[in-house]
Amino acid sequence: MPLIAVCAAWGVFWGSWSALLPAVKAGLGITAGDLGLALSAVPVGALPAMALTGRLARGRERAALAVTMILFAFAVAGIGLASDAWQLALALLLVGAASGALDIALNLATGRAERETGRRLFQPVHAAFPVAVIAAAPLTGLARSYGLGAATVLLIIAAIVAATSLTLVALPLGRGLPEQSDGDDGRRLWGAAVVLGMLAACVLIIENSVEQWSVLLLEEHRDATPLVASAAPAIYMAALTAGRLVAQALPRLPLKALYAVAGAGGGAGIALAGLGGGAAASLAGFGLTGLALGPLVPALLSRAAADDPSGTMVWGVSTISYTGFVVSPLLVAGLSGWIGLPAALAALGLLGLPLLARAVAPRS
Repeated sequence: MPLIAVCAAWGVFWGSWSALLPAVKAGLGITAGDLGLALSAVPVGALPAMALTGRLARGRERAALAVTMILFAFAVAGIGLASDAWQLALALLLVGAASGALDIALNLATGRAERETGRRLFQPVHAAFPVAVIAAAPLTGLARSYGLGAATVLLIIAAIVAATSLTLVALPLGRGLPEQSDGDDGRRLWGAAVVLGMLAACVLIIENSVEQWSVLLLEEHRDATPLVASAAPAIYMAALTAGRLVAQALPRLPLKALYAVAGAGGGAGIALAGLGGGAAASLAGFGLTGLALGPLVPALLSRAAADDPSGTMVWGVSTISYTGFVVSPLLVAGLSGWIGLPAALAALGLLGLPLLARAVAPRS
């Protein structure tokens, strides 16, 4: 299906990018601090692009998704042209903007496709991303071992993204501007989007912490080898995918149950990962975290799409939840300086409490 292909191509870049970072750093001759500063440009570019795309793409979902895919392909290729830290930061600012726009356009298109076809699509579409990340990272490492430079790999990825945009020709979506709503209805929709977006942000804070800190936890605090430590993000992503596919196979599973599983299982999983006594316990904790949290964000987006044909709620939930990725590095870094990395990751289990509260609320 075109939407699954688009999400997979998006994931190919982000999986490859993590494996390309050492080559990019060495090729530009920059310090770790310079690289960190350049990487911070990604969310700076993403958030305003997400806000703008949500305003422009509703009613034009297929065209918007095709345009954002092409822009993303050009932005990815542009990274290879950077010759110093500032040029890299500018390139990543554009990548962040294009990726944020793609995020919104994809969710809006998926929501419209769900409404028009009556099929449940968010879980399988979002499952394609972690699968692509798992596959792309080692393939990129293999390409580097055969002598391909970062710029060449980025051009290949850009070509994959651009080619995937052609599949959108086969995507049967209607056209037309979204339904107009009065001021009170608009405020109600945004109020609901804020609630759902903040709950999704709790999930994404934990997800980002696993992606960024799990390898470091295992190497420095569990005496794991680099090979064992590198398995942590892959185990999390594989479990994330499994959780989404299980939810897709259980169409009658209520949202309240997903809140409860995510709150209890996700909270307990990240606590086990942080406080477990060895590498095996931490890896098991990361797996439990991914399995429990995986289905919730796609389910929230599906609920938002069903409750609001105008697309406002999907736009709002997508944008607000992205703040979880922005907050997570600063939150974990701050907690680590205070109580240490293992306890900091375990403390993120408290983010499961709002999800549990939502599970027992009269309306969810």
